[in-house]
Amino acid sequence: MILTDGDLSLINLLKVNARASVSELARKLGVSRTTAQDRLTRLEERGVITGYTVRLSAETSEAGVSAYVMISFEPGKAAAIVKTLKTFSAIETLQSVSGKIDLMARVGVDTPEALDRLLDKVGAIDGVVSTESALVLSTKLDRGLAA
Repeated sequence: MILTDGDLSLINLLKVNARASVSELARKLGVSRTTAQDRLTRLEERGVITGYTVRLSAETSEAGVSAYVMISFEPGKAAAIVKTLKTFSAIETLQSVSGKIDLMARVGVDTPEALDRLLDKVGAIDGVVSTESALVLSTKLDRGLAA
């Protein structure tokens, strides 16, 4: 799918403020409101933009502890492990990555004890070889770029 420079400019504006009005987007892009609306509609229809969401502040979020969990597993076990991990509501994102680890999960839980229990559950999944976690201390930038 080929994106034009105009498409990319619109997407970048939406990354900064997805609530911007079409009129504001058009002004910043230097195009008419109709052109901006047409481009936005086309990106939605083509599945480039799949939705809009609300991001809660750290103070408002129900999860008191956020962490990244790196997971390594035995060859041939990916499908079963991913299927099991998808059932854990504390897992916010799950991504396949390259390198020494196989999966990266961002998790949100209420307490450090809840994270400890979650890590025990992940480690007990058949085929999981190891986990390593990194607690999120603060967020410096979040443009909501979900996978």
